Amino acid sequence: MEALRTGASVKGPAVFILPELPYAYDALSPTMSDKTLHHHHDKHHAKYVDTTNTLLKDKPQFAASTLEDVIAQARETKDVKLFNNAAQAWNHGFFWECMAPGGSKPEGELAAAIDTAFGGLDGLKSALVTEGVGHFASGWAWLVSDGGQLKVTSTHDAETVADRDGVVPLLVVDVWEHAYYLDYQQDRETFLKGWFDSLAHWGFAATQFEAAKQGGQGGYRYPAPLQKAA
Repeated sequence: MEALRTGASVKGPAVFILPELPYAYDALSPTMSDKTLHHHHDKHHAKYVDTTNTLLKDKPQFAASTLEDVIAQARETKDVKLFNNAAQAWNHGFFWECMAPGGSKPEGELAAAIDTAFGGLDGLKSALVTEGVGHFASGWAWLVSDGGQLKVTSTHDAETVADRDGVVPLLVVDVWEHAYYLDYQQDRETFLKGWFDSLAHWGFAATQFEAAKQGGQGGYRYPAPLQKAA
């Protein structure tokens, strides 16, 4: 089944969509090429969404669940296949929002928090690049608010911070090879440095940071599932 996109209709159980990118496929070039985005979004993310929907067909208890709820319940019930695909769908949806063409710099309270935690933006860049480069094999490098403190961390494979109590993601960068191999081959470090300098969406990070101060799991939510057609 081809992954459903925003505005598609559906018959049968509620299903999750493949959200459209918030920019054109060529908007992040040259740091991330349109070829990489087509491959990454249209194939990898789409596959995780399709597989999640397939797995949910026989699980009516999830009919009205958010993707965040699916992830949490799949973890709790040790449904590894469902967790892996749902979490990867969520991680990718969040990742697309963490990028914007042209780059920017954090401002205001977020900038002050970065100064406190890392000694400035250069310190954060060093920490995130070091974490991403040193992360063995596939996964994700995150900037999070953990109990009100900014931290850099990484997760393996499909592991996510979406359902961790007290942890709100501000930014994430994908360090699976499919995120950068077409553009950089095995040079993950150059990809991460370019990503930080040119693509990191500090406006989105600031929105997440503000949500973190309010408590809960932050502002971002994966698009709600499409409900059964009447």
